[in-house]
Amino acid sequence: MQVETTQNVLGTALQTCGTDPVTGFYRDGCCETGPDDHGTHVVCAVMTADFLAFTRARGNDLSTPRPEYRFPGLTPGDRWCLCVSRWREALEAGVAPPVVLEATHRKALDVVSLNDLHAHAV
Repeated sequence: MQVETTQNVLGTALQTCGTDPVTGFYRDGCCETGPDDHGTHVVCAVMTADFLAFTRARGNDLSTPRPEYRFPGLTPGDRWCLCVSRWREALEAGVAPPVVLEATHRKALDVVSLNDLHAHAV
């Protein structure tokens, strides 16, 4: 019996995005997704001040700690699994944060192009 490995956008095994803070829809450090992940949190991005301000202005404050959700708040340099649609919005606004291709789930390619992801790769 062969176990299926989740692939990243490069077609290789999905790598860990971040563990400090622990990211991922399932809070396992990986940008895995599943049927209950309605936001499709599959883009492993490195936070920037510009992106954090952008997403806060869009109603999703990722900077403020929310202990009730075990969320520490993010600062520039933190890695976080973003909703692919928010990353695309940021791309269109010129503030897309850098992407870790090896840790970005292949499902991201349903919404954004590999060329755009490559152009913003760390």
